[in-house]
Amino acid sequence: MTEKEKFIQTIADLESGKVRVAEKVGDEWKVNAWVKEVILSGFRLGSLADMSQGQFPFFDKDTFPTRSFTAENGVRIVPGGSSVRRGAYLAPSVIMMPPAYVNVGAYVDEGTMIDSHALVGSCAQVGKHVHLSAASQLGGVLEPVGALPVIIEDNVFIGGNCGIYEGTVVKENAVIGTGVIINASTAIYDAVNGGYIRANENGQIVVPAGAVVVAGSRPVSKGPGAEQGIHLYCPVIVKYRDEKTSGSITLEDMLR
Repeated sequence: MTEKEKFIQTIADLESGKVRVAEKVGDEWKVNAWVKEVILSGFRLGSLADMSQGQFPFFDKDTFPTRSFTAENGVRIVPGGSSVRRGAYLAPSVIMMPPAYVNVGAYVDEGTMIDSHALVGSCAQVGKHVHLSAASQLGGVLEPVGALPVIIEDNVFIGGNCGIYEGTVVKENAVIGTGVIINASTAIYDAVNGGYIRANENGQIVVPAGAVVVAGSRPVSKGPGAEQGIHLYCPVIVKYRDEKTSGSITLEDMLR
């Protein structure tokens, strides 16, 4: 099999869900670095092509056109400017509101809502029945190939205008409040159990299962900033998900 043939086959397997950039093994997520390597090879193998549509000019490598769907795919892509790049998987019953974007290598499982102006970055892995609210972003982690992408597990709710970056793992049933930003250098304070959650030995922040996270701040502890009462941004776990929380974020099945 030539390099180009391997690329074409791998992209097809990504789009069918047969192959994934990262998979959960036991309780841990493991990256399939070889899949990232094949995706990256596509940029080298491709040639710049005119992909313009109507009055909108687009130019990209011919190895990465946008995906086309049919009603048989079972994916609802509401009209209005959304795009899914080649090599991304959307399960049946996924909903995309316009405009939204899903990049190469991403995996979006069944029953998930991608709201308007939301981004599912390259290689991000999104579980079942996730709600990615309007203007939220899941950062892309294509390089380095060994780096774990952003992981959003099942039944997570991500509020509007959030940013989840740099291989952050959000465990199942967590709720990320409006405007929360989480990356590898952002410690999360657990106000329920006390103490900070910081990046692990692999440089990843892991949001615990069922955690309800809101935007907060913490005071600078020393130096001129402390003297001036300066605070730094800090996400805060204010509670763990209960029936009241679940009721407030549940989407009516009939709307799907």
